Amino acid sequence: MGFKFENLKIWQQSMTFGEEIYSLTLGFPKEEMYGLSSQIRRAADSIALNISEGSIGQSNPEFRRFLGYSIRSLAEVVTCLYKAKTRNYISEDEFLIHYEFAFNLMNQMIAFKDKIK
Repeated sequence: MGFKFENLKIWQQSMTFGEEIYSLTLGFPKEEMYGLSSQIRRAADSIALNISEGSIGQSNPEFRRFLGYSIRSLAEVVTCLYKAKTRNYISEDEFLIHYEFAFNLMNQMIAFKDKIK
């Protein structure tokens, strides 16, 4: 018993990624609470949210569309990571760890999306 998306590796990893991004933003300056912190958190959460929403009772083309939204949200997180690095909110090492995770997740999501016809 359970939801179909709970068994998807991309959903599981996107849940982990969202929590890692949330933890990362706890170190951002308070003045970013309604700016970059909020933006990157919402984008990171949107990855898993769109995977789960698209997987429930949707046609394959509709699921592919929602996976596309998830991939776009992942790209938004990466851009926010660049902004955080540029503003010296995160170190180069922190950036690279999250960038690599995002890159691997993106490749898995694209491969999964391509399998759905």
